[in-house]
Amino acid sequence: MRVKFDTSALGQTKWHQYAIRFIFGGCVTAAAGVVASRSGPAVGGLLLAFPAIFPASATLIEQHEKERKQKKGLSGTVRGRRAVSAAAAGSAMGSVGLLVFALLVWQFVSCHRPSMVLLGAMVAWLAVSVLIWETRLRARTVRQNRRRS
Repeated sequence: MRVKFDTSALGQTKWHQYAIRFIFGGCVTAAAGVVASRSGPAVGGLLLAFPAIFPASATLIEQHEKERKQKKGLSGTVRGRRAVSAAAAGSAMGSVGLLVFALLVWQFVSCHRPSMVLLGAMVAWLAVSVLIWETRLRARTVRQNRRRS
């Protein structure tokens, strides 16, 4: 499945679906705050790294893909699973980029201008995430070519 930027999905999403994402994300964040108050900020910070919105989003992605295929008279189950799989892979790759972001901020914010450190860390996050995604695509292409030959 090729990932692409598609603004038409914004019009397909209903207000209650945004509410589900907001509420779920808020609950995860609140739970991390409770854990932080009891166990300390280091443990709470680890929980805040959890992609709070992904589980709700994954369900909605699958639902949208199924509905799109059902309009054409197809099941849509496989397509929905593939879409969620691609979203999960993207989240995992973005999380590696987020780790790079956190490490850079942690190492350099105390000795450099915070605004410059944040800007550099954001660029590094984007670069690492895109690099991992592109590497995954190229590895998949190589595997497919080997199967064909």
